[in-house]
Amino acid sequence: MFNKVLIANRGEIAVRIIRACRELGLETVAVFSEADRNALHVRYADEAYLLGPAPSRESYLRADKILAIAKKSGANAIHPGYGFLAEREDFAAKCAELEIDFIGPKPSSIAAMGDKGKARATVIKAGVPVVPGTEAVGNMTDDDLLGIATSIGFPLLIKATAGGGGKGMREVKSLEEMPTLLQSARREAESAFGDGNVYLEKLVEGARHIEFQIMADSHGNVIHLGERECSIQRRHQKLLEESPSSFLDDELRERMGSVAVKAAQAVDYVNAGTIEFLVDKDRNFYFLEMNTRLQVEHPVTEMVTGVDIVAEQIRIARGRQLSYTQEQIQLKGHAIECRVNAEDPFNGFMPSTGRITHSILPTGPGVRVDTGVYLGFEITPYYDPMIAKLIVWGETRAQAILRMRRALEEYRIVGVRTNIPFHQTLMDSHRFMGGQFDTRFVEERFSMETASGTEDAQTEIAAILATLVAHQQTERSAHIVRRNERDTSNWKWVGRWERMHR
Repeated sequence: MFNKVLIANRGEIAVRIIRACRELGLETVAVFSEADRNALHVRYADEAYLLGPAPSRESYLRADKILAIAKKSGANAIHPGYGFLAEREDFAAKCAELEIDFIGPKPSSIAAMGDKGKARATVIKAGVPVVPGTEAVGNMTDDDLLGIATSIGFPLLIKATAGGGGKGMREVKSLEEMPTLLQSARREAESAFGDGNVYLEKLVEGARHIEFQIMADSHGNVIHLGERECSIQRRHQKLLEESPSSFLDDELRERMGSVAVKAAQAVDYVNAGTIEFLVDKDRNFYFLEMNTRLQVEHPVTEMVTGVDIVAEQIRIARGRQLSYTQEQIQLKGHAIECRVNAEDPFNGFMPSTGRITHSILPTGPGVRVDTGVYLGFEITPYYDPMIAKLIVWGETRAQAILRMRRALEEYRIVGVRTNIPFHQTLMDSHRFMGGQFDTRFVEERFSMETASGTEDAQTEIAAILATLVAHQQTERSAHIVRRNERDTSNWKWVGRWERMHR
């Protein structure tokens, strides 16, 4: 049984894992690149080791360096977080070979479900409905994919077989533009995951993106922790998640949950994972993919179920049974998560870099902030621009929206531009409040124009305040304070006079 965990990741998820380890009495080891030398996870861990230069291919994707550090530090377990090496079968297998516990699924499960093409073939055999697309397993050439595309039909999606998070994904509207998009998707997938293989999938229009959190132990117990609504996306990157989904009723939730459990059982799955579905307008659902790792949006599930998913991951990796049965899992209230990114929503969501010069985190009932940054931290262009995850809980969805509005208003970050104005505008959207959205909502039926006036007003207010402060400072510098005729202040003089006349 392990007692020291190396976190093979960075940012807020590394901090999140370190906190869970501390609560369980486990020592922690952080790894970092040159760009993350002063990162929060480095400060929080018991030990920290340099991986290499800033680019992820030379640091966080270097499995050999990470394993060498694990051996050097005496860490007998590795938690991969999400992204980077989290869904690499060879990395999990190498951990087992070196007798290091991998806090995640078995290599065979990652191979079967981590590769999206293989995952489709696996669940089809198990009788799970899938989105029409590439049926072949293994690497396919561009010519192979171009030949299949017409039979699938346009529009379609090019998707990376490894990883997730919208990386290596391109929407294709015609055969003519497909060769260029294939090369672009392969390059991005290779850069993000070290694997440029891709597959094709039919684009289901007007669909909702809904995922189910799975937990499974090595004793054969598999449960789901309900669903997360992940339809608020931009360019296939999730921006906001909530649980439960307002689109599902109890009957559909039960059916989808049982299918999710069935898909996990098909590959003898162990530890935390996520089964993702597309649900069309008629509430027909299709298996999309399985993420064989912890998800960015896991906190919303934690808020409505009360389950500490990271702690449960560690318990499972130590050979223990699940702490809960399916009957004990009840969804209470409603949770929403906003991803706070360093990007400018008024300028095409362009990434923003720089040093954080001022930061005020929102607090209060039902508010949680998962972050890996602090005052003085520098946002670099090397990694994902996410600054924090702002999560709120309410007894109802309406209360959760109101609480999120308040929390966003309290959140202050100076030094880089953030997408907080986007989330504020979204919270005021009647369509969002009414649950009338799908995966194309942000790109096709949402506009920041309503918030541009707010930004202008805020800029004007800031300019007025700056002018007043400058004027006040000028007045002070011009004001000459004469020394009192007495050798002390009037207050002290009065005190002396009173003592003399008692």
